[in-house]
Amino acid sequence: MARTRVRISSLLALSAALALVTGCGNSTDPKPAADSSAQAGAPAAGKDKPVVVVTTTWEGAFAKAAGAEDVKVIVPQSVHHAPDYDPKPSDLAAVAKADFVLYAPFEPYAAKIKEAAGSKAKLVEVNLDNDPDKVKAEVDKLAGLFGTQDAATKWKAGFDTEYGTLNKNLQAAWPGGKSPSVVTQVFTGWAAKLAGATSVGTYGPEAVTPSQLAELSAKKPSLVLDNAHMSTGSVLPDSGAKQVKIVNYPGEDLDLLPVYRNAAAELKKAMGAS
Repeated sequence: MARTRVRISSLLALSAALALVTGCGNSTDPKPAADSSAQAGAPAAGKDKPVVVVTTTWEGAFAKAAGAEDVKVIVPQSVHHAPDYDPKPSDLAAVAKADFVLYAPFEPYAAKIKEAAGSKAKLVEVNLDNDPDKVKAEVDKLAGLFGTQDAATKWKAGFDTEYGTLNKNLQAAWPGGKSPSVVTQVFTGWAAKLAGATSVGTYGPEAVTPSQLAELSAKKPSLVLDNAHMSTGSVLPDSGAKQVKIVNYPGEDLDLLPVYRNAAAELKKAMGAS
């Protein structure tokens, strides 16, 4: 009888131990609930850098300046007019993995891309203007979203130095030491500012009308700063003004500074300096 009691006690102890082990390792136990405080657009857990999808290299350059390292561009640089681009399935797949999607107001397909992809990315509207003050404001805004303020501060310091040098060199190249008078397209005013030029009129984005032609020609500008991406041909024919093509979009390296260097070189050439 005593032996029977011992066996029963041993079996009960073994059963309890097995139950304890099985309970601790049960793969069917419910997993902890996801943190409901996670915000849309924030990098996923375990990710140090945000994944940023941009419509064009222009937004891409702003994102890179702000400190983003993982940047995917949707519209190829070869596409002359970005709003006309027809997104491909691969574009939608890229958006689906993004933390942020950057677009400009004149690119209406950006919201459709996000919706079609079912992405939870934060959609961010970017003010595309290469005016230095507006660029830095956008870079600060994006850095705040990305959590990359230190990288943005460093970029802005380098940008200010480069911009100051280009501005100084262009002013030294003014014909006769006098600020040139210019007519600008709506998206090239920043280039006039870079040169320290005097803007006497603006046109576009449509081609100038006969009345605008007469009005702008009467102001006798020495330069017309045309938008290379939205050119309407010869703007002020027979006016004597030199037409300069200004490129707004950065290259595939998403570096914004060459845009200013190239504009400065074109303006210097047009002003007759070597």
